[in-house]
Amino acid sequence: MTLQKKDAVEVFAAGEKGRGLRTTKEMRPGEVVFAEAAYAAVVFDRLVQFVCHSCFRRQVNPHRCAQCKFAYYCDRTCQRAAWEEHKQECAAIRKQGRAPNENVRLAARIMWRMQRHTTKVSDNQLTTLDLLEDHISNMALDKLKELKMDVQKFQEYWPSNSKKYGVEYISHIFGVITCNGFTLSDHKGLQAVGVGIFPNLCLVNHDCWPNCTVMLNHGNQTALDTAFHSQRRIELRALGTIAEGEELTVSYVDFLDVSKDRQQKLKQQYYFDCKCEHCSKGIKDDLMTAVKEKDGKKPSAELVKEVTDFSVQALAKIEQARTEGNFHEVIKICRECLEKQNPVLADTNLYLLRVLRIASEVLSYLHMFQDAAEYSQRMVDGYAKLYQPNNAQLGMATMRAGVTHWHAGLIEVGHEMICKAYAILMITHGPHHPITNDLESMRTETEMELRMFKQNKEVYHSMREEALSKKAMGARKIQG
Repeated sequence: MTLQKKDAVEVFAAGEKGRGLRTTKEMRPGEVVFAEAAYAAVVFDRLVQFVCHSCFRRQVNPHRCAQCKFAYYCDRTCQRAAWEEHKQECAAIRKQGRAPNENVRLAARIMWRMQRHTTKVSDNQLTTLDLLEDHISNMALDKLKELKMDVQKFQEYWPSNSKKYGVEYISHIFGVITCNGFTLSDHKGLQAVGVGIFPNLCLVNHDCWPNCTVMLNHGNQTALDTAFHSQRRIELRALGTIAEGEELTVSYVDFLDVSKDRQQKLKQQYYFDCKCEHCSKGIKDDLMTAVKEKDGKKPSAELVKEVTDFSVQALAKIEQARTEGNFHEVIKICRECLEKQNPVLADTNLYLLRVLRIASEVLSYLHMFQDAAEYSQRMVDGYAKLYQPNNAQLGMATMRAGVTHWHAGLIEVGHEMICKAYAILMITHGPHHPITNDLESMRTETEMELRMFKQNKEVYHSMREEALSKKAMGARKIQG
C-alpha cells in the first residue's frame, strides 16, 4: 500500500520491516534520490566550543552568543540565521544556568519545532515524528534507565511557560532520537560533529549491501524547497542503477564486520534482526576471516587462534597508546603485530586490515610517508575486495592512500589512486561537495607532476626535494 509520494519516491508497506521507501522511476549511479534538511540538530557536547551551531563548520575562533554564553557561531551572519531556532534554547539555558546534554538539547529543539510547525513542516515530509518507531519496549534496562534520566533532565530544562508534554510522549521522542538520530559531519565530511533528525531518511530501511548512501552536503542548496533551506541537509544518493519500484536501502553500520557481528550491532542499536542476503548467506565472511595458504596448506587452527588473540590484545594496546598521544609506541606495536599476522592472515582478514589502517594513518601523521604508503596500499587492496565498488569508505581510504603516495614521491601510484577516489566520491558525494572539489584540485596537480616526472625523472625528484627542503626550513623558522 502506497501511503504518500515525494518526487521520485513513495512510502510503502515493506513486510516485516514495517514501512519503507521505494523509487517511482529508474535512478542512475550518483543521482540524488532526495535531499532533506534536518528537522532539528545539535552539536555534540564535546565540540560545542569548536563548531558553529548553525552551519556545523569547525572554527578556530568562533563567535559566542553573548546571552547564554553556550552557543558558538562562525560570525554574526550564522548567528542571525540560527536565532529562530536558538532563541527559546537561549532563554532556557540562561534560566537553568547551564546547558543540558546533547540528547536533551535535541529533544527540546524538536519540541520547539513542533510548536512552530506541528510534527510535519512541509508536504515534502513523508512522515511525522509521532509515527516513527521508538523501540522503547525493546530497550535493555540500562538504556531504559538512561532514557528516564534524560526525560527527567528534559522536564527540568523545559520552560514552564511552554506547552506541556506527558512523560510518555517525551519518552517517545527520546526513543526516536536513540533509534533514528543521524550523525552529522563537518563541512569537509571528515569528523562527526553533531546529531540530527531527518524524518524522510528514517523511512529508508537497512541493507548490509545497500543501493544508496547518505551524505551530509553543505554545498549548493538550489534543489531544496525554501521551507527546508538549511546548511544541515543530507542527500540520499544512488550507488548504482536502481530500477523503478525497487526499495531504497542504506547501511546503518560499516560493512567491515562478519555477519554475526553486524547483526549483533544492529540488534543492539536498532532492535531488528538483519535478514539481508549478505547476512543470511554470510557473503564475504570467508574473506574477512581468511588465512594464507602455502603449497595448498592452511596454518593450523591453533596458530590462527594464537595470532587472532594476539591481534585483539595488540589492538587494545594500540588504542590506549593512541589515546595517550604516544604515536611512536603505536607504530612499534603495529609493526610487532604485523610481523605476527603477515605469515598467517590473508590480505582481506579484518584484524590485519585494522592494524594496517592505524599504522598508515599514524605514519602519515608522523610524515613517515614511505612506510605509510606501503601499508595504505595493502589496506586499500584489501578493502577493494570487501566493499562495494562505490562505497564512500573505500573512496575516502583510496583518497588518503593516494595523498600518502604523493607525499612519498610515488607520483604514478598517487595520481592513479587519487583518480580512482575521485570516480567513487563523484558518485557518493557529488560534484559540489568540498571533498570532491579538493580531490579535483589534487587530481589536476598530480597530473601536472606526473607529466613532469615522465619527461625527466631526475629533474622531478630534484625539484621535489628542493620544495620539501624549503618547506622544512619554513617550518623551523616558525617554530623558532
